[in-house]
Amino acid sequence: MVETLKIDIERSNRSRLPQTDFTNLPFGKVYSDHMLLADYRDGEWKNFRIVPYGYMPMSPASPALHYGQSIFEGMKAYHSSSGEALVFRPSDNLRRLNISAERMCMPALPEDLFMESLSAIIDTDREWIPTAEGSSLYIRPFMFSADEYIGIRPSQDFTFMIILCPVGAYYSTPVKVKIETHYTRAVQGGTGYAKAGGNYGGAIYPAKVAQDQGYHQLIWTDGKEHRYIEESGTMNVMFVIEDTLVTPALSDSILNGITRDSVLKIARSWGMKVEERKISVTELVDALAAGKVKEAFGAGTAATIAHIELIGHEGIDYKLPAVEERVFANKVYRELEAIKRGTKPDPFGWIVKM
Repeated sequence: MVETLKIDIERSNRSRLPQTDFTNLPFGKVYSDHMLLADYRDGEWKNFRIVPYGYMPMSPASPALHYGQSIFEGMKAYHSSSGEALVFRPSDNLRRLNISAERMCMPALPEDLFMESLSAIIDTDREWIPTAEGSSLYIRPFMFSADEYIGIRPSQDFTFMIILCPVGAYYSTPVKVKIETHYTRAVQGGTGYAKAGGNYGGAIYPAKVAQDQGYHQLIWTDGKEHRYIEESGTMNVMFVIEDTLVTPALSDSILNGITRDSVLKIARSWGMKVEERKISVTELVDALAAGKVKEAFGAGTAATIAHIELIGHEGIDYKLPAVEERVFANKVYRELEAIKRGTKPDPFGWIVKM
């Protein structure tokens, strides 16, 4: 812990801004001019620095490569009318990063170091925050083992980084999802509640199988019996069943999504009935067949609200009502966007100006 964080800045001598088409920002493919790094050595965080974005040397013996000892977060910044960067719930992302760090035997990052680092990299690349409707600056903090040791043990050295990515919409159309009852994303006692790299690497193949069948994503079920709905591939999943917003209760196999929590808080503030509980596959399929599911959507940082067009289960596709008919999901999306972009008061204290 230090009282004043010193961050060395090496600026890029050739910005890529003039060559960047801000009208065409595919998610996760365009990066800003700089990146932030810090080292954990001898039991403390040190050597905070901002350097030009680019490749970096890494030991081929790093446990991050061999054993997946890496964690990450995702958040967004928005361009305000006054030119400020409005960052959505960064302290909550840090809390979750540190929960993941504890689970993966990695050091916590103190809040003051994190917030100063975040502010510094955003300030350095402020011009990369897009202004077009629906666009934002995606922020990816991550940490990985920097040990040079092939062996299963808690690492001693780590690297923390932040990279920035101007993005447009994650999903351009409503998504088709399939309830997965064979492959497993996470199990009780595992790392499902952590944003650990391996959670997502192991999910790529089942997701590809579903995509080959015409779906965009999966809805994962519990790893023990595949009886209960858990979450979608990159999002928590929510349903409006009759007049109630229903979402799976948190567990150690479900990620505690920041957007999930935001949606639930807004819904409760509006007086909507909200249930966080177990949802069985049978209950959901029966409700879909009976037309009781009025809305279904994913909630996550990348997409914010991703409307679900249909849900497939055992060869049957259950179509949801048209997106324009969905009262709650459309309303909560507009509310979140207005808060994030500073066009509406933030009653929850979620926005941090940088």
